Amino acid sequence: MRPPTTQEFVLEQLRRLIVAGEIAPGRPIRQDAIAQQLGVSRVPLREALKTLEAEGQVVYRPHRGYAVAELALADLEEVYRLRELLEAEAVRAACPHYTTEELARLEGLRRDVDRAAEQDDLVGMIAANRRFHFALLEPCGMPRLLRMVRTLWDSTDAYRAVYYNAEDNRSRVRREHERIARAAADRDAEHLVSLLDEHRRHAVEALRTTIGPDGGPSAP
Repeated sequence: MRPPTTQEFVLEQLRRLIVAGEIAPGRPIRQDAIAQQLGVSRVPLREALKTLEAEGQVVYRPHRGYAVAELALADLEEVYRLRELLEAEAVRAACPHYTTEELARLEGLRRDVDRAAEQDDLVGMIAANRRFHFALLEPCGMPRLLRMVRTLWDSTDAYRAVYYNAEDNRSRVRREHERIARAAADRDAEHLVSLLDEHRRHAVEALRTTIGPDGGPSAP
């Protein structure tokens, strides 16, 4: 279903293009071509690009226009450290409020991640993974905290695309999600926080071998 506004539609499509690697990091964003591809004017496209710039997903270069931000290890580590702090608070607040219905939804979302992984659907896996994780956080009842966490997630979708590109990483994510879902079902907040910390740490460690400190590939 098409989102309710043209700007939201354009923003969603730009995110998809970046995650799918159709606009590579460092490459200029050809606004005329994308506007034509999406069937929209450049006005909502410019607004969507401003949103992505605020999130750190694109950069604006004077006289050259917008480009997809280069992947940088230091940025990733900072974002994941902030997520560690904020998501721990959200999980501790949310855990006592998990209902039977919410846990059933969480399990369904976990299976959605598995199905996308089995089909090598990278974009679908990233979207399903996000829904799975936010199902853990949303019962916390802290909308401002959740907005901050969403912004952090938005800024690192390109990294997840790199991480999920390896089959071993996809398999590890699936195993870790099983343990995370069981801890949520047990309503064991501290175990859940520990598992989520480990989950993020594995992603950063794997990406450290892929992304160099300046955003390029690491040396073999």
